[in-house]
Amino acid sequence: MSNENNNQNINSKDFIIGALVGGIVGAASALLMAPKTGKELRNDLTDQAGTIKDKSTEWSSMAKDKSSNIARTVSEQSNQVAGKVKELSTSLRRDLNNWRNKGQDDESNQAYDEITTLVEEETTRQPDPLATEDDLVQTSIDKR
Repeated sequence: MSNENNNQNINSKDFIIGALVGGIVGAASALLMAPKTGKELRNDLTDQAGTIKDKSTEWSSMAKDKSSNIARTVSEQSNQVAGKVKELSTSLRRDLNNWRNKGQDDESNQAYDEITTLVEEETTRQPDPLATEDDLVQTSIDKR
């Protein structure tokens, strides 16, 4: 699904770039083909350049806003995932301690020590803020 969205974003970006380049080329050819004096043509070109500059500034501002919103969302989600992992590891550690205290044999104590070590490693590891949920799940599966 995310791959499909990525392809859609790429196609939209390519379309916008194509439309922008086509518009610029069309406007330039219309200006150059029009029967105007040099002074009028220069004035028209200056006006068009100002319009293009204003539009590019506006688009740049929109792109910055959207990218900062995306970065904020990713950061919030990664913090939420990290919080959930810490809660689960604390709960698991507590349950394992309760189980261990029931007086299990040496084999279960060894299993407990291995699980505790794995949980501690996971809680100290910092998640990649740019990783997707699928990446985190795959990393978890690979470690098994």
